Amino acid sequence: MKHEIGWKEKAKRAAAKEAVKRVEDGFVLGLGSGSTAAYAIREIGKRIREEKLKVWAVPTSYQALLLATENHIPLTTLYEHPEIDLTIDGADQIDAELNMIKGGGGALTREKIVASASKKVIIVADETKLVKKLGVNNCPVPVEVLPFAVSYVAREIEKLGGKPVLRKSESKVGPTVTDNGNFVIDAYFGSIETPDKLRAELKSVSGVIENGLFIHIADIVILGGKEGIREIKKTSI
Repeated sequence: MKHEIGWKEKAKRAAAKEAVKRVEDGFVLGLGSGSTAAYAIREIGKRIREEKLKVWAVPTSYQALLLATENHIPLTTLYEHPEIDLTIDGADQIDAELNMIKGGGGALTREKIVASASKKVIIVADETKLVKKLGVNNCPVPVEVLPFAVSYVAREIEKLGGKPVLRKSESKVGPTVTDNGNFVIDAYFGSIETPDKLRAELKSVSGVIENGLFIHIADIVILGGKEGIREIKKTSI
């Protein structure tokens, strides 16, 4: 088990380092959340220190904000820069068409907003995240929900064929609360045949803020593996 954890961390780090090579002086960056994006944030900080790179960053969570601050990355907002040059983020699952499930860390709404505002989106991950169909291996679709609407949304998810589970916090009593003050329902659908259709159906449910199906958003996926890194581009599919 230790060996498996070791190679995955090295793979994620290598993929993140490759992505950060695409960052240019003067860029406004979107900073994703989670363990893989954290490697990219640290690498950006390293380039700022060593190369005097000048960038500004829009973090997608308090986790990303704090890590960016620790690494002396200048921060900005979508108010000041409504168009972002490049976003680097991770993913929970990726299919061959570069559709994704994201939101395991609960930052899906801000991640989707920042990615949608970006000229280019690069996703970094280890190679195990690439799957034939989204939802396999018991991977849920995170759904950010207004607390007032949790029971209603759960019932609607069941009507769509999913099994809703309110995400519980690991470090406090009660449900997970997002940076936006909402709850997260993990919706288990199994293998998802038509992810864009499901994305639209979930989005249409009253009380749903956002869902973790990211469709036609990634431009490039950089995967780290035991044999090195490989790149998949949207145009090459």
